[in-house]
Amino acid sequence: MDAIRIKGTDDTPAVTLDVQNGVFEFSGRSLPEDVTTFYAPILDWIDEYAKNPGNKTNVVFKLEYFNTESSKLLLDVLMKFEGISNTGHEVLISWCYMEDDANMLEAGEEYSEIVDIPFENVSY
Repeated sequence: MDAIRIKGTDDTPAVTLDVQNGVFEFSGRSLPEDVTTFYAPILDWIDEYAKNPGNKTNVVFKLEYFNTESSKLLLDVLMKFEGISNTGHEVLISWCYMEDDANMLEAGEEYSEIVDIPFENVSY
């Protein structure tokens, strides 16, 4: 399965989805002009991955900021990983936030209440 590597910009997050190296990471800022178009290939990739997932999938979110439109698509991403978890595969979400960023911590806590996947909040 080919990896996805999207370089981050001021408006879009860096995204790495790499089965070979076991890297599943979203970082930076997410406020793309067309959020649906940006996230569509990511959601499609996760659908493909879900057909033959690894025994353990650790997804790292290290976002500095995301807008309301992105929050909906991030939930879609999380729900797809929840689907993988529901098939008996181990999935862990690492929600990383800057130590003084209460808003990003709160966002992680809210997502962890919505989806049934192990979440760890990690400050840096």
